Amino acid sequence: MTIELAVFYGQQALLTSVLVAGPLLLTALVVGSLVSVLQAVTQVQEMTLVFVPKILAVFAVLAMAGGWMLQVTTSFSTDMFLSISEHPGRMP
Repeated sequence: MTIELAVFYGQQALLTSVLVAGPLLLTALVVGSLVSVLQAVTQVQEMTLVFVPKILAVFAVLAMAGGWMLQVTTSFSTDMFLSISEHPGRMP
């Protein structure tokens, strides 16, 4: 395996991680920010008021995009396992 190929596989791993985790993290960020603004406007400082909408929104996005996220992860894993037979390493 060359260095370029290892870097490519590392880039693919990072891209897959961003694609899978991105929608959930972005949802949590947006909902948390909106609830924080609402708390600042109404001066209600309750911790469960932030947690409950955020977790519900993340579960909703996971329910909607879960199949796609699983497909991306499975595709990446399949490509990695198939690349093992294409680029055998050195045996000691």
